[in-house]
Amino acid sequence: MPGVSGRVLVVDDNKVIRQLIRVNLELEGFEVVTAADGAECLEIIHSVRPDVVTLDLVMPRLDGLRTAALLRADPRTRTLPIAMVSACTPQEVELARAVRIDAFLAKPFEPTALVTLVHGLARRAAPQPPTRRKKHPPADDAEPATLTHH
Repeated sequence: MPGVSGRVLVVDDNKVIRQLIRVNLELEGFEVVTAADGAECLEIIHSVRPDVVTLDLVMPRLDGLRTAALLRADPRTRTLPIAMVSACTPQEVELARAVRIDAFLAKPFEPTALVTLVHGLARRAAPQPPTRRKKHPPADDAEPATLTHH
């Protein structure tokens, strides 16, 4: 099994879909935790500390849009990458954009599309090493700046 690629919280009310997503992501080295709806997601999110969340749209108790809005309102999860994995209508996609969903994957989906999407979001969420800025010497023909006082 490949090295762990990150932790994913999979939120879907359909147990079969949760298992399908779990298996495909675990085969790619992800650690996967699941929740049956948005309320359960919010109960466990801070102890799970995922790198990526996948959310279904239509779920009991707390749907995907309201869950995403609550995650975005919390400073601890404000920048957490969220993918909506659902059979969304164009109107629902627009509503999801309003709550800053990072990516969409329509059901039914190809497992490879799911893995590619989650890998991309996990890479984006990973801390980046600081980059060193190169100092550029002034061009030979550049005139030095002059300061004049009046």
